[in-house]
Amino acid sequence: MDFVMFLSEAQSAEAGATTGGLGFSYIISIVVMLGIFYFLLWRPQSKERKKVEAMLQEMEVGDVVVTTSGFYGVLIDITDEDVIVEFGSNKNCRIPMRKSAIAQVEKAEK
Repeated sequence: MDFVMFLSEAQSAEAGATTGGLGFSYIISIVVMLGIFYFLLWRPQSKERKKVEAMLQEMEVGDVVVTTSGFYGVLIDITDEDVIVEFGSNKNCRIPMRKSAIAQVEKAEK
């Protein structure tokens, strides 16, 4: 009978040790998943945002821009948050818009 009691105590000790190991591996797996999330989602998005901000900061009057709707135009005036873009060969077609509506900038030839 003592032998059976000894076995049940050993099994319960092993179960406690196994549970502690599972908790540690659970924490490690969460850290690994957060690392993957950072490198696959957040970091590339941050790089792209910085690239777009740099593009918008380097815009100058006379540059050709493409809007998010696909229209090509020439920058006429730039303020802090807005730009005025001239579309087509008609000099009367000038439209103010937000800088965030600019998708691409092609530098003017000097």
